[in-house]
Amino acid sequence: MRTTDRTLHLGHARPSLPLTARLTLAFDKMASVWRAFRNRREINYLNELNDSQLMDIGLTRHDVTSALNTSTFFEDPSSYLTNSARRRTRFFGFTNFRR
Repeated sequence: MRTTDRTLHLGHARPSLPLTARLTLAFDKMASVWRAFRNRREINYLNELNDSQLMDIGLTRHDVTSALNTSTFFEDPSSYLTNSARRRTRFFGFTNFRR
């Protein structure tokens, strides 16, 4: 007599998130999209400043235009400007230190 084992392979079921967790995730995503949109609008206002005003805050016109052009609509371009200003500050601080 033969016995054949037949098994049914079920995928591992992931427990679903509770409603409050799903709502929190959705709200966080909407908030980040709104923040990116608001920052993009504010960075667009930086184009109205002249070059000396931009240098006062550690930026160039090229930094502003490239931040707006390189980031997608849902990305926050302000992180690019922050990194550019920090790099420029480190570079100028290092060159002034060496003199």
